[in-house]
Parts: sequence; C-alpha cells; structure tokens
Amino acid sequence: MNIGLFSDTYLPEINGVATSVSILANELKALGHRVYVVTTNPYSNTIDFNDDILRIPGIELKQLYGYRLTSIYSFSAAKIIRKWNLDVIHAHTEYGIGIFAKLLAARLKLPLVYTYHTMIEDYTYYITKGAFDYTAKKMAGEISRFYGDTCTELISPSNKTKLALRRYGVEKYINVVPTGINITRFKPSNFTQEELLNLRTELGLNKDDFIFLSLGRVAKEKYIDVVIRGFDNLVNEDPTKPYKLVIVGIGPALDELKELATTLKSKDKILFVGRVEQSDVPIYYNMSDVFCSASITETQGLTFIEAMAASLPVLARYDQNLEETLVDGKTGYYFTSELDFKDKATVLANLDEKRLNDMRTFCLNKARDFSSEIFGLRILEVYKRAIRKKW
Repeated sequence: MNIGLFSDTYLPEINGVATSVSILANELKALGHRVYVVTTNPYSNTIDFNDDILRIPGIELKQLYGYRLTSIYSFSAAKIIRKWNLDVIHAHTEYGIGIFAKLLAARLKLPLVYTYHTMIEDYTYYITKGAFDYTAKKMAGEISRFYGDTCTELISPSNKTKLALRRYGVEKYINVVPTGINITRFKPSNFTQEELLNLRTELGLNKDDFIFLSLGRVAKEKYIDVVIRGFDNLVNEDPTKPYKLVIVGIGPALDELKELATTLKSKDKILFVGRVEQSDVPIYYNMSDVFCSASITETQGLTFIEAMAASLPVLARYDQNLEETLVDGKTGYYFTSELDFKDKATVLANLDEKRLNDMRTFCLNKARDFSSEIFGLRILEVYKRAIRKKW
C-alpha cells in the first residue's frame, strides 16, 4: 500500500502530533508499506523532497509555538505527489497541509482518513488573546464538525475526544485508536545507574534528590504553573526534604513560568532545562522519580504513556480523557488542586519499596497496552475500510 501522511508538524519538532505521525510512519513501513510524509518546511522557502518526506514552505506563526501555515494548495507539490500513486491520504491537521490533503484527495479520487489530534477550542486563546473567545470556540467546533463529517474515515485517539466530536455535531462513525509508542525506547534497562547519575550531576542534581519531572511543550494550556505552585506547597511543608522539580521543554509560557518560580520559596529547587533532543527524552524519564502534569487539554497524553513505559509513577491532574490511560492508585495518583498535589506527592515520595515496585510494574504493563505495533495494525484496518468505500 502507498500511504500519504499529511501534517503541519513533523520531526525534528517535538510535540504530540509530530511524534504520533513519526511513530505511525515507522510502524507502517515495518509492515511493508511505502509511506510518504507531507509537512511544512522550517528550513527554507522552497519545496524539498528527500527520504520520502515532502516539505512545503509556509508562514511561521510565532504566536502559536512557531507552527507554520502553508497555502491550501501547491501545484508543484501536487505534481510530485501524483507520482507516488497513493492508495490513501491520511490528514493529521485541519489547516494548511490538512486542507491541501482534502483537496488533493478529492482531485485524485482517493479515500481521506482524518485523525482529530487537537481539541481546537482549547487553543483559540493564541489567536483571540481572550477577545471574542466564545465566537472563536464556536467556530472551532464548526471546523471540527466539517472535517469530521466530510472525510472517508474518522479517527479519534480517545473516547473523550469522540464525545467532543459528537458534541460538535459530527455524525460519522468514529474509530477510537489511541496513539502507540515504541515501548522499548523508554525501558529502564536501556540505561546504567552510572548514566543516570551522570545526567543528574550534569544538571546539578544530587544522587539522593527526589525528582518530579515535567516534560513537554511549555504552554499556557499545559497549566505548568499549577505544578510549580503545588510543588512549592510540598517544599514549604518540609524544606529539609531533597525534592527537586525539573521542567524539560520550551514554549511561549517559559519566561512567565521562570518569573513565577523566582517569587516562590522553592525557587532554588526548580530547574528549567529547556529543549532536549528527542533521542535524549527517555533518559530524563528514567533519571526521575515521578512524572507530573496538570494539563487537562490532552486528547490522549503521550507523555503519560512514555513515563509509564519508563516504569515511572504519574502524578496527574484529573481529566476524563486520562481514564483510559491512568489508573488512580496503581499508575500513580490523580490530584485536583495545588494543595492536593502536595498531599499526593507526599504519598508518592514515601512509598515503601514493595509498594513502589508494584506501582512501577503496573505502569510498565499498562504502557504495553499502547504499543506502537498495535497502533500501526489498527490504523491499517481503518485504511482498508476507507479504500473499500472508494471501490
């Protein structure tokens, strides 16, 4: 099968959609299919086609993480794509490249599969800055409904996202297919104790520090400020404890969060690492003791699964979307507020060895439910249904 994956973002960019598309491409290739990726070009203002990746130039949206927006149709790119003899087009975005995918699928009479990765209404702030936000959210729902009902097959990564699409008025059948990850990348056995200790030393951390890790895009909708304040509550309860909060990632909220940290008593225990290479992400999970997140805008939450694949207990703010991924008391704990963060973090930091090992084992087993191999096979079945509809 010749498959075209269309996305506004792709590696080396670090975000959930780029990671998901990359994982899918690798799994489909492993199953013997030819996979092409159509995405934006962050390197130049020309069309570039190398290693089955077609990059199309676009305008950088600095207010939206630096994402790039391409024109809705490129005749030069379409000429290249025609030669691929695609069997199916899979869009992973609603804008730019996504519109191009939709127009191209219609022109080439190909089935169009669409994955709804992002709760668009949670990101309208970056465009409206709070003005006319109600109208913007309503428009986001209309866009979601339009794309959902006009593709050949529709994919949602979680049941919560499926329910949101129904709320928007989408009537088409929705395939719920959670994104998978390469579990083996994150296994603790990949790293020696010396390697983990060396990383801690490089970061100015001690062997006995109890590390809470926040990893991912540093943005307003991730509510990292809740984690920081919750951590401050934890430290203030007993300043002698060797707690450290390590925040890995970059994004538009970084400076604001750094400023927040300077106002807190725990400021000397909060470390902003910045951006790290994708290849280095697994070791950051493995050198930590707890993964924490206050985000309630995830459509699935790949970082939670990555953490569990590293046998790392998770401290997460409760969200319905996470019920399919996390099990309270077994993969870690949910928290509901900054004060509750302190209480649950205290419990995790004081688990006895047996309870901790049981939790780590459960995390790894739970992560296996989201393996990239299963993900690839389930997406392939959706493609087959889409192709049959075009016969």
